[in-house]
Amino acid sequence: MSHKVHPYAHRLVILRDWRSRWYGEANKFRSFLKADVLLREYLQKKLRPYFVDAIEFERGQNSYKIIIKTARPGMIIGRSGEGVTKLRADIMKQLTRWKIQTPKDVRLEIEEIRVPEKHAAVVAMQIAEGLEKRLTFRRVMKQAIEKVSANRDVQGVRVVLSGRLGGADMSRREALMKGRLPLQTLRADIDFAREKAHMSYGDIGIKVWIYRGEIFDAKKREPQN
Repeated sequence: MSHKVHPYAHRLVILRDWRSRWYGEANKFRSFLKADVLLREYLQKKLRPYFVDAIEFERGQNSYKIIIKTARPGMIIGRSGEGVTKLRADIMKQLTRWKIQTPKDVRLEIEEIRVPEKHAAVVAMQIAEGLEKRLTFRRVMKQAIEKVSANRDVQGVRVVLSGRLGGADMSRREALMKGRLPLQTLRADIDFAREKAHMSYGDIGIKVWIYRGEIFDAKKREPQN
């Protein structure tokens, strides 16, 4: 029997860092975890059109920082920061609605992804957008793989679609791969993401793997934009 491990979790501490960085006491751990999980789900749904790669949380004794990494930062920030102010108000409203106590110092930090083709989450959202526009799934897969492969830093890419592809009555699974994908090599910098394309006849599942070479130097462990 094979054992499938999430490529991100498989490389934690070695190449990756936790996406929620804080330490909570026994009586606060539950509320902190609940806040992070609910907020991440809410923001991923709300900011879906802006191609968000990752949402990270950092907690201090009296501070709560939310880091949003996106390919379209200008659309989130808005004119003179109006978008960030509105988004922060929405977050505070949701936390109050969920009855979660948070520090008064809640900060939003928007980080730009300079090369979206190197990030699996952004590529998966682009594929979902193409499918939702009723483009043929084979064309969408080929275009995504060609666009990702055109980047020098990318050494391998794999895309898997599953569901009622092309509106067929019976669901099936289609995969397309180019280059190498050493999943068991811990020093291999592999980015992975899941996404769903919401179609009128049901959802289509999307999985994307992107291999960005091997990392040997400790100084290069931080993911590059």
